Amino acid sequence: MCRSLALATLSTALCTAIALPAAAEPHRYELDPEHTAVAFMIQHLGYADTLGLFGDVSGSFTYDMETQELSDVEVTVTADSLDTKNEARDEHVRSGDFLNVTEFPTFTFTADSGEAADATSGTVTGELTLLGETQPLTLDVTLVGEGPYPFGHQRFVLGLSIRGSLERSDFGMTYGVDNGLVGDEVTLLIETEAMRMD
Repeated sequence: MCRSLALATLSTALCTAIALPAAAEPHRYELDPEHTAVAFMIQHLGYADTLGLFGDVSGSFTYDMETQELSDVEVTVTADSLDTKNEARDEHVRSGDFLNVTEFPTFTFTADSGEAADATSGTVTGELTLLGETQPLTLDVTLVGEGPYPFGHQRFVLGLSIRGSLERSDFGMTYGVDNGLVGDEVTLLIETEAMRMD
């Protein structure tokens, strides 16, 4: 009698577990500094875009693969890590005409949530703080790939490709805008591998 009751109870528990969907499980991710770069394009003299890269980037976020819920996005870029493949131009962009890296050594992006469009793409709207000014910024995010890293740290990884744009004059960076020397619109290109922390 006791054995039959125990088997019945176990059977009911198993059926209930199978019928219920798996619980959502958000994880914290950190950007892999060796596989993360923030790049930008900006028009020069109306002839062509100049491409620049920031190599020193750190950040993290919380994401649930099942529900696609995103939260607690924090990304910091070291302004002095700028590289445009021209030393004189780099020094000018680091100056008070543009990034003013002495007074503002970093700029940051934060966001509390995102909106999924489908299984591999969506948008994240947050706030960019640059030159002491904070403005809204929307980024288009594409999930390029996901899974355990095949060597090295062997952690679970999300590969992300991110695009966006901003007007630098919104942050008080107006050098060269009125005379057309340097464009106002900045196109952002971000590529990263984010590693699960837990």
